[in-house]
Parts: sequence; C-alpha cells; structure tokens
Amino acid sequence: MSQREWIEKDFYKELGVSSSATADEIKKAYRKLARDNHPDANPGDTKAEERFKSVSEAHSVLSDAAKRKEYDETRKLFAGGGFGRGGFTPGTGYTGGGAGNFGAGEFNIGDLFGNASANDSGLGDLFGGLFNRGGGNRTAASRPRRGSDVETETTLGFREAAQGVTVPLRMTSPSPCTTCHGSGAKPGTSPRVCPRCNGSGVVSRNQGAFGFSEPCDDCRGTGSIIDDPCTDCHGSGIQNRTRTITVRVPPGVNDGQRIKLAGQGEAGLRGAPSGDLFVTVHVKADKVFGRAGDDLTLVLPVSYGELVLGTTVSVPTLDGRVGVKVPPGTVDGRILRVRGRGVPRRGGGVAGDLLVTVKVAVPQKLDSTATAALEKYAEAERASGFDPRAGWAGA
Repeated sequence: MSQREWIEKDFYKELGVSSSATADEIKKAYRKLARDNHPDANPGDTKAEERFKSVSEAHSVLSDAAKRKEYDETRKLFAGGGFGRGGFTPGTGYTGGGAGNFGAGEFNIGDLFGNASANDSGLGDLFGGLFNRGGGNRTAASRPRRGSDVETETTLGFREAAQGVTVPLRMTSPSPCTTCHGSGAKPGTSPRVCPRCNGSGVVSRNQGAFGFSEPCDDCRGTGSIIDDPCTDCHGSGIQNRTRTITVRVPPGVNDGQRIKLAGQGEAGLRGAPSGDLFVTVHVKADKVFGRAGDDLTLVLPVSYGELVLGTTVSVPTLDGRVGVKVPPGTVDGRILRVRGRGVPRRGGGVAGDLLVTVKVAVPQKLDSTATAALEKYAEAERASGFDPRAGWAGA
C-alpha cells in the first residue's frame, strides 16, 4: 500500500470508533468485527473475508501506539488542504525576487523534515516516503512491509492452566505462500530490481522550486518487479489459508493473560517478516480449587467431633492426594497450609502452597441414638464449666 492510500484510509471508520477511542474500545470493536466476519464463520463469503482483512489492517495500526501516533499526525497534516488534493502546490505562492528568491536546487522541502531528530515527533519518518533529495537510498516507505499482528483466544480448564499444557489452535489468516515461499515470483524465477527507481521504491521530480518524491508507479513502491508472478498468490507472496499452530501454555497462566508467539502472525509482503500472534487465555472455574496467586485454595468439610478430637483427612491436589492433619481443638474456619502443593512456578521454581480452610458441617437430621448421645454430651459439657459465649461482647 502506498503512503497516499494509507493516509486516505479511515481506520477509525473501519472499526466504527471515534478518533479519540481508547485502546480498550478499539480492541473491543475489533474483536466483535473480527468474530462476525471471520472466514471460518462465513465460509465462501468473499465480502466477509475482505471485511475481515480491512478490520485486521485497521486494528494492526490503531492497536500499536507508535503506528497510531504516526497515522494520526500524518492525517492531521494532510487534512484541511495543507498538503492534500487541491491544496498546497509546490513552486507556487512566492513571487519575490532578488536575494530572497528560492532558486531551483537551493531549497528542498525535504530539508525541513529529513534531518528531524528523535524529539521532533517523528516528522522525518512521516515525510520520509514523500520528500527526499533525489534519492537512490531506499526509504522507509519502500522497505518490505512487516505483517500485521494477529490476536486469537483459547479457553483452558483450571488444572490445565495451573499445570501447563500444549494446545493446537486452528486459524485462518494471511500466511506465506507455500508455492513461492513468500517471494511472489513463480518457482524457478526471482523478482528483479525496478529499473525506474533502481530499487529505492520512490521516484523524484522537480516542480517549480521543489524536489518532490513519490512512490514508484512501476513497482508500487516495493523496489522490485515480478515478471512471472506465482500463480497461487498472484505475486503477493501471501495466501489466506487455514493452519494449525501448536501453543505451549506455561504453568501458572492467569485468566486473561496474553501469550506472544513471535513470527506467527500475518505474513509480510513478499518475504518481509511476519507479525506476531497474541493468544489470550481464558481459564474455567474449578469445582474444588480456587486460586490466590501461586497458592491453591479449597474448603474442607469436617464434623464437630473431628475439630474437637483431631483427625487426618485425605484431600486432592493437582497431582494426586495428600493427608492433612487437623489438630485437636481446631476452630472452624482455620486455614491449614500444605507447602509446595500449589501452582507450579515458571522456570521450575518452588510451587505455591495448598491452603485448606476447615469448615464444620452441621447435620440437619439425627436419629434417636445420635440425638441421645448429643444431649448427653451437652450435659457433660455444661457440667465441665465450658461456656461458648464466655468473654463474648454481646453477653
């Protein structure tokens, strides 16, 4: 895509958000549109496929803070007739003469921007593809374009997320052409350097007092020409295909966490580097375990007698069962810690702990034998002088 096409596209409109939208609003809008127009959900629908590509392209620019800043600043400068169609015309607007006259070759608008420093809001980068000094150097605009980043989601069980798992993800996205291996040229042939721009991707022309550079029409700013395009990708080096990617989810991943797979995103144009793949992990709740950081939590039902007399109870862990000792006289709600039986830590470090909360289970019905025994115990308890409300502020 040329810079002019890039500037004229309204990526905010593609996603249906305002130019002041937050990163979260942009992400939310993209996810909905990508889900609705995904090729897997609309098999054979070319309009949905093109829409999917458009919103993916918009998201790749607006989700990157640096790209979004460059896009916004460039559109702002080109809006309102300053440099746009029917606005600024090089070589016009100055009729003076003498020492103040700008002769050809004495003033180049590229001098205003080409030497901009890193603190100049990136003006040198913004105009690098539009203005230069006649250049045989390859500009940023003509370099092979890196592929866009791709986002997807997967859902794991609680124990899978805690212990780590390898999952296959089936995706449909732009990928390097398997026939030409991303070059865009028919197998057995190679792209050649564009003779018009000598591989720079831009051509220069003078108009009035200014030297003006623009993307080369012959090679469309790529710097190379393909005489015999690949029949499968039509010279783009990219195919929209379905592939299966194996993702290794490390132990201890949290709900909502993103995993980055470098180079597994959208393919770059004509062999340029691919973008990255970001996988957002969703974790299902578990019926037994909860989680507090790297610690596992569970609630252990016990009887009143077990709390008073003490006992040892078998409880589950991520990799089997373990005996937990309940000391005599344990109070309801006490947390017992089993070290090293929690969530494994990354890098093979010591795992978290298992936190067991004891909770007394009160029987709803008793038979006559149990009722008589409990009444006898209550009498003995009173006789021993035990008062459960001794020291209670409400007494």
